[in-house]
Amino acid sequence: MAFTDIGIDLGSSNIVVWHRNQGIVVREPSMVAYDKENDRVVAYGEEARQMVARTQGNLVAIRPMKAGVISDYNVTEKLLRYYIQLTLGRRAFRKPYISICIPTGVTEVEKRAVEEATYQSGARDVTMVPETVAAAIGAGIDVTKPVGSLIVDIGGGTTDIAVISIGAPVLQTTLKVAGDTFTEMITRHIRRNHSLFVDESTANEIKVRIGSAYKRPIADTMQVSGRNVMTGLPQTISITSEEIREALADPVTRIANAVHGILEKTPPELAADIAERGIILTGGGALLDGFTELIEERTGINTVVAENPGDCVAIGAGKYLEMMDALGRMDY
Repeated sequence: MAFTDIGIDLGSSNIVVWHRNQGIVVREPSMVAYDKENDRVVAYGEEARQMVARTQGNLVAIRPMKAGVISDYNVTEKLLRYYIQLTLGRRAFRKPYISICIPTGVTEVEKRAVEEATYQSGARDVTMVPETVAAAIGAGIDVTKPVGSLIVDIGGGTTDIAVISIGAPVLQTTLKVAGDTFTEMITRHIRRNHSLFVDESTANEIKVRIGSAYKRPIADTMQVSGRNVMTGLPQTISITSEEIREALADPVTRIANAVHGILEKTPPELAADIAERGIILTGGGALLDGFTELIEERTGINTVVAENPGDCVAIGAGKYLEMMDALGRMDY
């Protein structure tokens, strides 16, 4: 059988591409810059983000994936085609075998839409990979073993939680609460409590620098610049890590409660495995400070963040076929 040439994590916030011989080759925003006047895409990824941020008028940003599903099929196809060609080079001699991740709980219609977009983007063959299984493989877990592993993949648009054993989810759930939700809650908090409008990149910087899911021993502060919604003028304020923690309390608690809920439904043998092996966090949202402490407090189980959590899904997608071949599964 042919193994995967390219593994793709097409997320709501970022697209990450793994190449069999080169590892991670793309890690950019899942975004295009669209020229409304000329009806065409003019830039992709980070270039698109910077272009839209600095240009007024006819250019708009389009994110073709929202909450883990395709919101714009044509733009999704263009985005995939662009990064597949970028990965292989425009003079590739053959079409690639591609494995692409889909969020837990997508409908068959959504699954077919992603698959068709990937074929239209130049794939020779397409394998759809469950996101939590890919995340587990990318985190270094041997999913072929008959033991239970609990994966919490906190992406941009969705959080996927699953108990995995022998290469497949045993129990799983998806929340439409993830990294983008954290950013939105920070933006809302600052507007409501400080009458200051901040853009998405500023809110993301706040999240990274002083955002937390668990109370910090020592509070941090940060200077934030934006536009006063009352006067329309530029303004700089000081915010604390404690108020940002309070702003994020609802979404992070929902994720922790969902993890606890999965554990309550887990068969005793697999629950014992998880208690011994711990809980693994993947996805960019897992980097929010204090998430491991929050989940440990809620579940009583040791929780760790995988190495390079934002890359786990793409790496796992690329290695999925090889892993399934080891199980003797030929039905993919």
